[in-house]
Amino acid sequence: MFFALSKLGWYLVQPLVGILLISAVGFLCLLLKLPRTGLGLLGFAFLVLAIISLSPLGLLMLAPLENRFPKPALPERVAGIVVLGGSFDTRVARTRGEPELNDAADRITTALALSRQFPEAKIVFSGGAAAMFEDDVTESSVAQRLFGDLGLAPERLVLEDRSRNTVENARFSKELADPQSGDTWLLVTSAAHMPRAVGCFRTAGFDVVPYPTDYQTPAGDAIYRPSTATVRNLEKVHFAIREYLGLLAYRLTGKTDALLPAPQPSSGSASL
Repeated sequence: MFFALSKLGWYLVQPLVGILLISAVGFLCLLLKLPRTGLGLLGFAFLVLAIISLSPLGLLMLAPLENRFPKPALPERVAGIVVLGGSFDTRVARTRGEPELNDAADRITTALALSRQFPEAKIVFSGGAAAMFEDDVTESSVAQRLFGDLGLAPERLVLEDRSRNTVENARFSKELADPQSGDTWLLVTSAAHMPRAVGCFRTAGFDVVPYPTDYQTPAGDAIYRPSTATVRNLEKVHFAIREYLGLLAYRLTGKTDALLPAPQPSSGSASL
């Protein structure tokens, strides 16, 4: 139930859908001879679209999430690396028969780089089929092919193909990883997604070292300069709202240990 509600709820509150709904109500008011209300709603929709498309709002919203967990100093030995799904376009992969990465491709490239730095570490890729209205392939099946094509030894790869969201990523990954006392496990996911992911892994009792990747915001004063590609500015607002709503929903339902999980003093050590 939580999975279905989260998917449907997010569809209705994402920025562009909200702007279109407000605009539709505005046009309806004009048809109903309510010009002041209709023009007011249309003006408001235009103003919101202009702000999120032309301003650095998305950068300013995403940066606190991306900066929450800094990149850690890595230990000499790592038992395993958990890589969260979200980096594949499964509809393209299913219909074209070949792996297709999306904007979160850094999750895969970072995992591969770490796998070469720690050649004895297991790689747990966590990602099932999250589509609601059509049958889809699992991300794990796509990842298996891509990791193999890129030279990762099959015996190092552990595939978790049941999860549909972050809380299931944590729960099912722990079952497969079976972490032992003294083991160090790295968690690889997008920097903006890391707070929610860490909260879920803590609640699942899986102590991991967060290793963020896939940054979407620049450092320093560059954060105040929006992209000249307005769709990129809009996308960042979209991603930020999704994460903040996800953090709130997960906390209210007890799926994370805090509203905005933060690094712990002991996060540099993954002793269980």
